[in-house]
Amino acid sequence: MVDTTKLIPGLPTGTPIADRIEFGRSARKKLPRKSLGDWTPPSDRADPVALLTGQETTRIVTLVPVRHARMAVSPFTFYRGAAIVMAADLGMTMDSGLWAQICGDAHLSNFGVFGSAERNLVFDVNDFDETSPGPFEWDLLRLSTSFVLAARDRGADDQAARSLAAMAAMSYQQVAALAADRAYLENWYTMLTPEQILGVVSTTQPERKAKKATKEMERNEKAARKRDAWSAIRKLTEIGPDGNRQFLSQPPLLVRLSPELRSTLGVDFNDLAEKFTETLDVDRAALLGRYRLLDVAHKVVGVGSVGLPALVGLLQGRDSEDLMVLQFKAAEASVLEKWTAPSLFDHHGQRVVVGQRLMQATGDPFLGWVRGPGGRDFYGRQLRDFKWSVDLNGLVGGKALGYARLCGATLALAHARAGDPVAISAYIGSNTTFADAAAQFSLTYADLVEQDFARFTAAIADGEITAFEQART
Repeated sequence: MVDTTKLIPGLPTGTPIADRIEFGRSARKKLPRKSLGDWTPPSDRADPVALLTGQETTRIVTLVPVRHARMAVSPFTFYRGAAIVMAADLGMTMDSGLWAQICGDAHLSNFGVFGSAERNLVFDVNDFDETSPGPFEWDLLRLSTSFVLAARDRGADDQAARSLAAMAAMSYQQVAALAADRAYLENWYTMLTPEQILGVVSTTQPERKAKKATKEMERNEKAARKRDAWSAIRKLTEIGPDGNRQFLSQPPLLVRLSPELRSTLGVDFNDLAEKFTETLDVDRAALLGRYRLLDVAHKVVGVGSVGLPALVGLLQGRDSEDLMVLQFKAAEASVLEKWTAPSLFDHHGQRVVVGQRLMQATGDPFLGWVRGPGGRDFYGRQLRDFKWSVDLNGLVGGKALGYARLCGATLALAHARAGDPVAISAYIGSNTTFADAAAQFSLTYADLVEQDFARFTAAIADGEITAFEQART
């Protein structure tokens, strides 16, 4: 049994608000806000390629080059896969002492829309592989830096990139201040729906821009609702010779599970599914128990997690039209733990699930964890359910600023649910000192990422590491 009072280090429950405010302000002595903008890399900084390859000893060997290929596209895609590098840089140099449950990989592509159990659309953080308690600013700085890299990727100059980073930080600051004045339950229940987002847009934008944003939001909402369980089924499956649906064969990115592959993975989907239901609420377990397994495959997902086992199962309920895809994804120790503290959970699938439940306003009804027969930890979830993420190609100008504002606000809400918004808001303050410093840090760190990217691509060119990928699913 885990002592829930120890989940997030901080002041004891019931500490007066005035003391929490003082605690936040006193953190400025430990980590002055302006010092964020003056940040420099640690002098004994580890080689980024060595850090990344060190992660890969537990991964499927044949898929490691796919990971490298995806990271080698641009500095931004490299950054997506290099959470371990930034964790080391921040872990050696920065800690405000104001901890929350943090994502650990809060770049802009790890935010998006998904469906709640009530079939509402919600915008939130949506990736928690690295989640762990840690300094709140690590998440915020990873987010703001991702906007600089994405802006540069689109050809924007540093003035435009800086404005995006500052917007993300300022939005975080504004929402943290609101959360500091609200009841715990109100913060817990607050979620960002398309209607709420449009409400903010309509009151802060000129009428012409508000109408344009409304139309775009409506298009995105329709697109998200089309990405239901059946969208995954249409994309990933076909009718097999026996008349039942089965997964496509698109190696190495989607491979139906043969006896040889099952042996390589050292895990069986049925074994996982049987134990997995023990971590679900009774009603969800009962619902899942009404489905039968049609087919199993291994599916490559993401960037940084490529090479970790990720099984997908095609399940059928009432008839051939009642289908869903359940995914089991391997979970390992968070990249934060070396620099923060070991997880309170001895099961890393549970660590991921608990972190997600702490930070999200609403979660996947089939979110649970299970340990495989070989001792490898997994977490389970439904694959694709009203999911939508931003198209980076269209992330320019006002759209980019709006998205930076949205992500910053979302991250502040997530931290308010699993941290102390009073102390965090007191540390940040009400002027632009924090946002300006975060923006300057983001430019500095983006420069460092570009240097790391050059080192990484040189390692590929020199044959130090290999990179290749077939057509993506």
